[in-house]
Amino acid sequence: MTHSIHDGGSRLAKSWVGYVSAGVMLAVISLAVSPRAAISAEKEKGQQISRVIAKEMTGAQKALQASQWAEALKDLDAAETKSGLTAFDKKTIYYFKGFANIKLGKLKEAQAAFKQSLATGAASAEDKTSITRTLFGIAASTNQFQKTIEYGKTMADAGTATPNDLAIIAQSYYQLKDCKNSGVWVDKAVSASRKAGEAPKENLYLFKLQCASDAGDTPAMAASLNDLIRLTNKSTYWNTLLRIERQDERDDHNLLMIYRIMYDTASMTAGSDYIEMAQLLGDAALPGEAQTVLEKAFAGGLITDAQKERTTRLLNSFKTRAEADKKGQAQFEVEATKNPAGELDVKLGEVYYGSGDYQNAVNSINRGLQKGQIKHLDEAYVYLGRSQVALKNTAEAKKAFAALKTVPNISPRVLKLWSLYGETVGR
Repeated sequence: MTHSIHDGGSRLAKSWVGYVSAGVMLAVISLAVSPRAAISAEKEKGQQISRVIAKEMTGAQKALQASQWAEALKDLDAAETKSGLTAFDKKTIYYFKGFANIKLGKLKEAQAAFKQSLATGAASAEDKTSITRTLFGIAASTNQFQKTIEYGKTMADAGTATPNDLAIIAQSYYQLKDCKNSGVWVDKAVSASRKAGEAPKENLYLFKLQCASDAGDTPAMAASLNDLIRLTNKSTYWNTLLRIERQDERDDHNLLMIYRIMYDTASMTAGSDYIEMAQLLGDAALPGEAQTVLEKAFAGGLITDAQKERTTRLLNSFKTRAEADKKGQAQFEVEATKNPAGELDVKLGEVYYGSGDYQNAVNSINRGLQKGQIKHLDEAYVYLGRSQVALKNTAEAKKAFAALKTVPNISPRVLKLWSLYGETVGR
């Protein structure tokens, strides 16, 4: 495993933005039950605060309703000093204190108050759920990762945790460098998201990718990148995955297959890759496509000054060969049509593809497939699929890429990558 691939995976993984900074803070501030609603609900249950603190609690409630948080805390402090308080009194005082402190941005004080409210033992099941969720949010937003996990697990055990809650637990384990448990909760969050009919969060797979990158676990990196590609189809993930898959590929035929995917997913970012792909295409007697590849590299400013002279000579050579192919195309068509084997038809289709004539590419390759006796059946289906993609015939493209599974002795790596590409076509 080369350092560049690990570093690439790390850069991608570290690009995630934590859930806590926005979503969780909103959840914390918008407490599940407001003080006013809490009082009403408690009265309906026959629970009321003691008369001994009626004045102070009435004042606190009015102050809260008027958004006078500091004034509310003064009344609540006064109520707390009274003697003869019941557990329910204390629970309510601490609950209100927690709410007021959240509004003042004093999360440490709010956390202490809500913990005290739970500790009274007077909280109803509904209150426990609300307070636990709030404590979970406070812990997450203040980077108390172990506390976040504890409160999160309590919610998960109670069946009140959302997919996003489970994702925050996974993130907390990740922050604690506990990749094993982070992975477990990533899977739970993904499963919960799908069960809820939601797309899993991209961040979740990035936790796994970072862990795999840190551990130098190439297969795990590839698995995470596959998931990310299925979810987002981003070229950055394709680039990293294809660099991983390319690094130990020694067969030129298979290497060119990988380059084709890199090119088609717009994930080829280095001029040297374009040059090598063009050379491989030239060796495969496809100078027209090689010309297109190099012209794109030049247009994108990817050819360095040190590469320009040699690459320009290479491009001119491909132009000459492509022009000769074009002049002989009519004769090639006649020969291919007359030949009982399909090999020439497929090669003609590849030439048509290289010149941008995608409909004739489809016609020629389909004719060749019907005849049979094709040397590289994998290339036939790949060029058929690529031509259909260019024609925006998504269903037919997917059908062509799916047919690669029927090709005897196809490289497992090539099959896996083109199958993944086939899944993303049309997105």
